[in-house]
Amino acid sequence: MNYTKIENKRLNETMYIGEHETGLGVFVIPKKGCVKKYATFATKFGSVNNRFIPLGETEPYTIPDGVAHFLEHKMFEQPDGTNAFDKFALYGANANAFTSFNHTNYLFSCTDNFTESFEHLLSYVQEPYFTKENVDKEQGIIGQEIRMYDDDGQWAVMFNLLKALYHVNPVRIDIAGTVESIAKIDKDVLYKCYNTYYNPSNMVVCVVGDVEPEQVFASVEKVIKTDRPSGKVCSIFDEEPKSVCQKYIEAKASVSLPLFNIGFKDNYLKEGDELLKREIAVEIISRILFGRSSTLYTSMYEEGLINENFGTDNSTEAEFACAVICGESEKPAEVKERIMKEINSKHEEGFDSDEFERIKRAFYGSYLRGFNNVETIGNMVTRYILAGINIFSFADAFECVDLDFVTKVFKEIYTEENMAMSVVYPSEQ
Repeated sequence: MNYTKIENKRLNETMYIGEHETGLGVFVIPKKGCVKKYATFATKFGSVNNRFIPLGETEPYTIPDGVAHFLEHKMFEQPDGTNAFDKFALYGANANAFTSFNHTNYLFSCTDNFTESFEHLLSYVQEPYFTKENVDKEQGIIGQEIRMYDDDGQWAVMFNLLKALYHVNPVRIDIAGTVESIAKIDKDVLYKCYNTYYNPSNMVVCVVGDVEPEQVFASVEKVIKTDRPSGKVCSIFDEEPKSVCQKYIEAKASVSLPLFNIGFKDNYLKEGDELLKREIAVEIISRILFGRSSTLYTSMYEEGLINENFGTDNSTEAEFACAVICGESEKPAEVKERIMKEINSKHEEGFDSDEFERIKRAFYGSYLRGFNNVETIGNMVTRYILAGINIFSFADAFECVDLDFVTKVFKEIYTEENMAMSVVYPSEQ
């Protein structure tokens, strides 16, 4: 397999990029002297991809909620009756997987036996094994998992906010689906999704650590099958209204203090480097307005209105985007009032240029520190590549995010019209 070598002097990092004949992208970032090695094998298939045109077909196909997560669970079961985790354990590797809104990631970390573990990762993700019996069994297991989240306050406050912000975008649906929706999943649905979204040209491999790039590419050539259908996946999304679905939503759960999420819907969806610039801008805005060094945080904390769990959790994706402030408070309505007052003040006064530069430098510093951790690098590269972004574009995009650009993004997102609030109160004992 042919590959290219890219060096980034600013980051002092090197990345090797190759493309398998199937269209699979392979990305290797060597970290000489690093004890731990980390690898991911990911597909651009998450919970929001619930309607698509299957490969080789022409008509749209709608699947039950929760299929991407269900499929992730089933991939570990092997045709010979073993579990993929068993072989990782023999190699001394720590393996896992997760499903997000827009991708599914299979991964492992190890110190020894990297090649064996890596080739096992590539192998088992290419070997789906779905039967009526093992699908029925998994429905019971995942059904129990879903019920566990029914009284999880953090889970409820987040997904209730997404339901308030969005009318039709599938990000408003729980990643795991519901007990009712997963009951509609069968092996035919799973194979249809696997054959479409797990095709190599819709997937990426990323390896970070003290590895030889040539050996990584050789393993990919050895293990990746060339006889599978491959091609661009066409996911279908309904047009999302610009307004929020509802301004306020509340629920009760087993929590000690009321939980709140205050979200601002971003209707200016972007792709590629423009998405990256917007993500950087939203993070800088969040740190200026709500960071630990902000006036707002200090005053609310000293008054006992919030505690150390106050923070932000922003999502900037091609399919959806929102900026979120979250935390615990006995008076969530007052917290919202104070936040809106601070936002309105910044709309009138603007951002202080010195503070902007200070926060921007601090953010860049935290980004650079992420390159000391192989898991952070691997997950970041995987996510960005699936979103059509080269991780080495970050420094260039960062330079383009000036005060004018941040002010523009702030005015577009942080408005009363774009805001919704979710609160979870303690259950009555």
